[in-house]
Amino acid sequence: MENNNNQNSKSCCKAEQFDEKAKMTDLLDSQKHITGVYNSYLCESSDQAVKSCLEQLLQDEHRIQQVLFEEMSTRGWYKTEKAEDTKVNETKMKFSSSVSM
Repeated sequence: MENNNNQNSKSCCKAEQFDEKAKMTDLLDSQKHITGVYNSYLCESSDQAVKSCLEQLLQDEHRIQQVLFEEMSTRGWYKTEKAEDTKVNETKMKFSSSVSM
């Protein structure tokens, strides 16, 4: 029976099979989730001390997320395309008009 349990743990948890790219992708995905959660908590908090703490945590998490993104981008693991200037301007206009309403 012990041998069977040992086999199950080997087959379900093969962390050693994650290469560096997979690990960094997982970290970046986790950071995105964490910042989303902190942002929600921040919006729903009514205590100023709690809000201040959450704002600091959110800033820290965004910095970590940026470092991960930049490292992955440098290694060619997170590619982004430059948007056309016309598309950028259209998007700016779209959102600036919705904010001023």
